[in-house]
Amino acid sequence: EILRVTGVQTCALPISTLEKDGQADASHKAYCDKETGETLQKKAEKDANLDKLSTQIDSMSATSAQLKEEVAGLQQALAELASSQAEMTKMRQEEKASFNKNKPEMEQGLEGVKMAMKILREYYDSAGDAHAAAEGAGSGIIGMLEVVESDFSKTLAEMMATESTSEAEYAATVNRNAIEKATKESDVKYKTKESKQLDTRVAEARSDRDGVQTELNAIMEYKARLVQMCAPKAESYSDR
Repeated sequence: EILRVTGVQTCALPISTLEKDGQADASHKAYCDKETGETLQKKAEKDANLDKLSTQIDSMSATSAQLKEEVAGLQQALAELASSQAEMTKMRQEEKASFNKNKPEMEQGLEGVKMAMKILREYYDSAGDAHAAAEGAGSGIIGMLEVVESDFSKTLAEMMATESTSEAEYAATVNRNAIEKATKESDVKYKTKESKQLDTRVAEARSDRDGVQTELNAIMEYKARLVQMCAPKAESYSDR
């Protein structure tokens, strides 16, 4: 319909067209509001998931590193224990060899002194008056041999006691070392296994985090398109 108002011709749009345009605008706004809200919610969920995964990765990585450090310390302790055990065994073998060499010599010397004393006693006992003059000297020699016999016996007893004590102490130390070695080896096995499991979980968590990051990137791209599509556009003067 052509209206003439103050000499200017104006084209009036039908009301139905204006109503359709209004409905379209309202529908577009509702769509934008809905999509924007859902997108922001999804973004918040992905951000929270990323933070959670990053915290888990940091925690598991730190625990794994600590376990590896402890394993290294245990392995060093085991190496030192083995070295100490080897040195102690070498010393025990040397002591045993010395005892095995000296004991027969000491026993032989002791038997020799006893034999000499026996021979002297039999000699002076059977000689009768013919050797009466030499009995004083013989008694002195026998007395000196008795002192030697006592020293030999005492030394032999001390040697045997020392050997017995050293052998017992060595056996006790070997037993303690075996228990300590078994305990440390068990700790190494357990902590190494736990560390490997943590490393596997860290790798899986990193893969999950990469996947979440990819999803978040897609959400951010969609959000940017929404902003561009839903941002109100300024009307030109001629449109108004």
